[in-house]
Amino acid sequence: MGAVYFYHLTRRPLEATLPMLLEKAVGAGWRCVVRGTDRTALSRLDEALWTFGKDSFLPHALDGGPHDAEQPILLTDQSQMAQCVMSVHGAAVSADDINASERTCILFDGNDPDALQHARGQWKSLTGAGVSAQYWSEESGRWEKKAET
Repeated sequence: MGAVYFYHLTRRPLEATLPMLLEKAVGAGWRCVVRGTDRTALSRLDEALWTFGKDSFLPHALDGGPHDAEQPILLTDQSQMAQCVMSVHGAAVSADDINASERTCILFDGNDPDALQHARGQWKSLTGAGVSAQYWSEESGRWEKKAET
């Protein structure tokens, strides 16, 4: 049974936080899906992942290619599953999705009132369904676990 981790972004943008989390997930041997809601935004993330670090490399691709199933990290606007699912831009995640993966991460912009409200709704819905959840905040300048169910 998996768990969901909520990441409340207030200091660093998604383009800086996502690569850090993906490096840890790939380092754990997990295949990752970055689930978004908008192809244009996913294309921007694709570009950011290619250029995020001088000494780092995260093998990844946008979905729709002939080798999607072999990609260590796949960016998609579909409900594809992997050992680790990263939900960005408010992409839907269900309790069944979480239970089918090792880890699900929901990254949301804490400076966007709509994104914040959406994440609160996801927390309430998922914890209400009995999913194990953690809430992480970077408000202090470093990541701190603020809540756990």
